[in-house]
Amino acid sequence: MSHALITGGAGFIGSHLAERLIAQGHQVTIIDNLSTGRIENLASLEGNPSFNAAIEDIRNITVIDRLVSECDVIFHLAAAVGVERIIREPIETIETNIGGTEIILKTARRYRKKTLIASTSEVYGKGVQFPFSENDDVMLGPTIRNRWSYAASKMVDEFLALAYYKETQLPVIIFRLFNTVGPRQSGQYGMVVPRFVRAALRGEPIIVTGDGEQSRCFGNVYDIVSAIVSLSTSDHAVGEVFNIGSGEEVTIMELAQRVKQRTSSTSEIRLVPYEQYYEPGFEDFRRRVPSTEKIQRVTGWQPTTSLDETIDQIIAYEKEVL
Repeated sequence: MSHALITGGAGFIGSHLAERLIAQGHQVTIIDNLSTGRIENLASLEGNPSFNAAIEDIRNITVIDRLVSECDVIFHLAAAVGVERIIREPIETIETNIGGTEIILKTARRYRKKTLIASTSEVYGKGVQFPFSENDDVMLGPTIRNRWSYAASKMVDEFLALAYYKETQLPVIIFRLFNTVGPRQSGQYGMVVPRFVRAALRGEPIIVTGDGEQSRCFGNVYDIVSAIVSLSTSDHAVGEVFNIGSGEEVTIMELAQRVKQRTSSTSEIRLVPYEQYYEPGFEDFRRRVPSTEKIQRVTGWQPTTSLDETIDQIIAYEKEVL
C-alpha cells in the first residue's frame, strides 16, 4: 500500500481520483482550500481509515512540508480553474498556479517524491494543427486579454517541473487535461456540460456563447482518472508530457441539442455573444482536439466512455441534487 497526496483533492477530478486510489488499497491525504472544491465531494470517504483531509492552502509551506514528507507520490491538481474565474480573478489565477506549483516542486525535491503535475489543453492556445500533439508549437493571445493568463501560468508550471527533472532528477510527470466532465462537476465557473444539464432540467434557457460552432472533446472523469493512475505507475512516463482526453469531437451547439434531447427538455437554446457573457474582446478556441497516441503507447490507456453515456451520468447526478 502506498500513500498518495492529492492537492486540490476536494475538487471534481481530485475527489474522483481519491476514491479510485482508496478503492485500489492505497492511503490518501488531500489538501484543498475549498475555493472551488467542495467537502461534499468527499462524502463517500468520510470515516474511511485510509483517508485524511487538510483544509488548507497549498501555499502554506509548513503544512505542505509535513504532508509531502509523509507521502509516497504527489498528484498536484490544485489550481485556479474555470474561464469565468480566470477572467474575474487574474491575480489569484497566476499566483495560485505558479506559486503553488513552485512550493510543491521544492518540497517534493527535498523529500525525493514522484510528482504528477496537472496541466491543461489551454497551453495549445491558438493552435491550428489538429489533433494537438505534445510537441506542437503554441501561440497565445496578447497579455492585455486575461483569458490567456491561465494558459501562460500553466506553461510556466510545465517548464518549472521539467527543469526540476532535468537539473535535479526529480521524477515528474505532466499531464494536459482536455475538457473533463462527469458527476459532481460544478458549473459555478462556466463549466459547460453541468450548466447545460441544470438549465435543461429546470426548463431554463440553455445559453450557448459565441456562434455555437466552436468544438470540444469531452472526456469522462472516470476514464481520465484511469489515465492519471496509469501514468503514476509507469517508469517510462517520468520526465514526459501527456495529453489526456477524448477523441469524440462535438460542437457546443450540438452538445446543447444532445443535452436537451436526453433530458426531454423544452428549454430554449439561446446564443449569447462572447463579449456579453464574458468580457469585451474575449477570444475562444475554435477547436480543441487531443492526440492521445503517446499515452496509449506508453501505458495502453484509451478512453472507453461515449459522450452520450457521460451526459446520462451527469443527468442522473443532477436529478439527485435537484
